[in-house]
Amino acid sequence: MPRRVVRRLGRTLGRRGAILLSYGAVWSLYGFAQITSPQPDQRGLQPLLELMSLTVWGWLWVATGLVAIVSAWMPQGRDWPGFLALPLMVLPWMASYLGAWVAGDFPRGWVAALVWAVIAVPVLVVAGWREPPRMKRVSNA
Repeated sequence: MPRRVVRRLGRTLGRRGAILLSYGAVWSLYGFAQITSPQPDQRGLQPLLELMSLTVWGWLWVATGLVAIVSAWMPQGRDWPGFLALPLMVLPWMASYLGAWVAGDFPRGWVAALVWAVIAVPVLVVAGWREPPRMKRVSNA
């Protein structure tokens, strides 16, 4: 019984949905962590923190994750909000780390910016994929 449920869930989500669901969960958890237990070294985020508090940014991460999670259950073509939201949320983070590195405030900023860029790449790749056609069952009559 549980195996059937997992298989059906996998067919319902598909590969695109699975990526949206997993990345959405990560983005939401990351946002929750920023709200409840912020990272101690925030030098790389100072440009962003001048715009809004880390709590607000954390809630934006959570909201972005929830958009992706909801989009995971949408059919292909209607799941675009999740594929748009996930990389868009990463852009300010990357820019902040890169800007702090260029300004000399955060020597590892280029590494953090590159890490976030690499994390977002699979989302962009999967956004261009089409779900494979489902195999039709052959009935034995």
